[in-house]
Amino acid sequence: MSETKEKPIMPEVTFSTFILSLNTSALVHLGHLPDPVTNEKKIDLVLARHTIDTLDMLREKTKGNLTREEENLLNSILYELRILYVKASAK
Repeated sequence: MSETKEKPIMPEVTFSTFILSLNTSALVHLGHLPDPVTNEKKIDLVLARHTIDTLDMLREKTKGNLTREEENLLNSILYELRILYVKASAK
């Protein structure tokens, strides 16, 4: 007898969902969200900086190829993450 496990429904892969996924990772690394595995909040500035740099690289590489909404989303996420990073670095 085989058990059937329901697979979690994943959101459609779009540029926006990819950016939001990276944003969530950065928020975990900045200690604003709990780690999904350990459920603990802890700050890892190295990984946070790496994720922010990855988002910035994507912004540069996709310049002129994004919709206005995608560009605004990416710019606003970068702005917010940079502020949170500076605050976390000052602690």
